[in-house]
Order: sequence, then C-alpha cells, then structure tokens
Amino acid sequence: MIEWLLLLLPVAAASGWWAAKRSGVRPGVSDSTSSSTSDSAFFQGLNYLLDEQPDKAIDIFVKLAEVDGETAEIHLALGSLFRRRGEVDRAIRIHRNLISRPHLGQEKRGYVLCELGQDYMRAGLLDRAERIFNELVAMKLHRKRALKGLREIYQQEKDWPRCLEVVEQLQQLTGESLSAECAQYHCELAEESLRQGKEPEVAIHLGRAQEADPDCVRATMLQARIAMGQGDSRTAARFYRRVVRQGPQFLPEVLPDLMATYRCSGSEDALGELERLYRVCPSPALVMRLTDTIRKRRGDKAAIAFLVEHVAAHADLASLALLLTLHESKLTDDARIRTSLQAALAVVEHLCACQPDYQCDHCGFLARRLHWQCPSCRHWGSIQPVQPEFIGDRADRAPASAYEARLSPVPDVSRQPDAEGEAE
Repeated sequence: MIEWLLLLLPVAAASGWWAAKRSGVRPGVSDSTSSSTSDSAFFQGLNYLLDEQPDKAIDIFVKLAEVDGETAEIHLALGSLFRRRGEVDRAIRIHRNLISRPHLGQEKRGYVLCELGQDYMRAGLLDRAERIFNELVAMKLHRKRALKGLREIYQQEKDWPRCLEVVEQLQQLTGESLSAECAQYHCELAEESLRQGKEPEVAIHLGRAQEADPDCVRATMLQARIAMGQGDSRTAARFYRRVVRQGPQFLPEVLPDLMATYRCSGSEDALGELERLYRVCPSPALVMRLTDTIRKRRGDKAAIAFLVEHVAAHADLASLALLLTLHESKLTDDARIRTSLQAALAVVEHLCACQPDYQCDHCGFLARRLHWQCPSCRHWGSIQPVQPEFIGDRADRAPASAYEARLSPVPDVSRQPDAEGEAE
C-alpha cells in the first residue's frame, strides 16, 4: 500500500499540471472535443494505477503527455520509482522515450542518460550501461555519477586496472581520498599475480597498496602468507605482529599462522605471546588457544580460573561453552549437576551456532567468512570479525578482567619499529 502511495505522488503533481494546463485552453468546439478526449485518457490512466495496472497506465501517460519541462520531471520520477521497485523494463521504457524527444535540453538529456545507465546496470546490461557512462564523461555531464557507475561495473567484472583508472578520475574530480579502495584494488591484482606465479608483480602491487594505504591489513596479511610459503617464519611473524597493530580485530584471522611461526622457530614463549595478544584483543579464538595453553602448562584449575574471570568481563558465548565443558568434565559423581550443565551447555552451543562471525560496520550485513568487499553495500574493508561485548560498565575500565591486570603491560608499538629492527 505504501508503495502505491509513493507511486501516486508524482501522479498528483501531474494532475495539478494537467488542471493548470486545461484551465488555459480557450473555449471552442474542436478544443473542447480534444480537451474532453485528453481528460478522459488522463483519468483512465489514473484509474489503471489505482487498479494496480501500471503497464497500461504508463502506455497512456507516455502517449498522452507532451514532453516539456514539467512532464519530463514527472516521467523521471516514475522511472526512478519503477527501478527502485525492481521493474527495470518499465523504467527503461520511460527513459528511452524521454531521450527520443527533441525538446530536451543538453543538461536534462544528460540526466536522463544517467538514469538510463542506472536502469541498464540494474538489468545486468553492463555493456550498454558502460557506453552511456563513458558518453557522459566525454560530454562532461553528471561525471561524478557516471564515474561511480563505471567503477561499479568494473568491480562486477573484476577489471581492477580500470577500477584504478576510474578512481583516479574520481579523486581528481571530487578531491575525495579513495586511497583505501586503491589499496584493495592493488591487493586484488596481487592475488591474481600470486595465482599465476608472477612473484615480481605481486611485490609491485603490494608495495603500491601500502603506498596508497599504509594501514592496509590485507596487504600485510598477504606479505605474511608469502613469507610463510617461502619458509621464512621469522619474517612472517613480523608481518603478523604488524597485522595485530594495524587491526587488532583481525587477530583471529592470523592467530593459527602466527602460532605456527613460533613452532617453526622453536620458541618456548608461546604462552607469553598469547597473554600479550590477549591484552590487545581478547577475541574468542584467542581465548580458546590461551585456555588450551594454560591447561597444558598450569593445569585445569588455572584454565577454569582464567575463563571465569574472562566471562565475567566479556559477553563471550564460546568461552562460556568451554567453561561449562571443563566444569562438566570434573563432575563424575553428581548426576543432577552434570545434567544441568549439559542442558546449559546445549543452549549456549546453539546460541553460538546462531551467531555471525563477521559483520559489516557500514550496512550491518552478517557473514560467516571474511569478505574484503561487503556483498550487500559494496563497501571495501567494512566487514569486521565480531568481537564479544564488555559487560556492563566494564567497558570503561582497564583492564577488563583480573587476569588482564596480572599480565605484563603491552607497550604502544604503533609508533615503534618492528621487531628485528625493520622500520614501518
């Protein structure tokens, strides 16, 4: 119902224009006959809309109205509305009809072309949309919208070099920095080169990505992965630490590989490293790994104590499930308590399974895996791993738990050189 009310808004404007136009017609036999016929057709079109027969209504309005300034705006409103409703074929009919009229000025013709390009994109006719947007750029009409349309087309086609060209034009036109997007395009090109075994090109694209955005987590993760593939665990560890500094929320993504670098180097300080990382980002994946390490080094009692303090400060269902599991394993005699714990554990595990692992901080899209570009809003770098919330007013306290208070403080390394002396 609301959609039809929105649809009738431009029609109401058309009614006002029509009434004003008819009031200016001088009386006469032929004029009154023509007026009566036109009025009948116009209100027949309105009846078609009220009867939810928009196809017939559009046919009547297109044949009826002379396309001058006022009716062009009405048709544009109708076309835009139909496109938003998903009725792209109707939007295309309206906009193509407008373009075919000789009375449109250059500026308005450019606007209609831009709308038609949007129609073609929505319909999946990317080649037609690309031609229209390139024409608008050449005509210097609505260049911002046209360039954004071209960028969206090239992203769908995964034509990253052209994406970089368009973004450069957008930056020059608007003065807006799009360095984060440039870095992502170079990362896409680096991954393509990596799959093709073109190692020199991989290094070039990753270098350009970090020139565009020094805090590009994706580029650093790729560098770490390449170092691991080459068997250079020391360099890989340095890159993984940089990832944690650039984006602590991405720690779960690199934690297994970071721990693998410690095993490869024969380091005995895995527990100390996990405790330092816990101060930076107490993510569920890290808590699982740290709990397991505490159990092996200090026993189940110490692991349970750590989990109790962690869960008291963080709304972490995965850690709560692990805590219940450890308690259940200790109860061998009391059947009633064991049954109660099993029931609670089943509920918590069900809630854990329903939780998303990632969420877009721009549109709220929920995902089960990491996407560098949100599938919903198409923003780059907006999908983040979901982190457990602090409980109550504990978010205002530091540290968040008694266990964290006992850990050695982590220095601010955001302005310090990497370990092994490499400067950022």
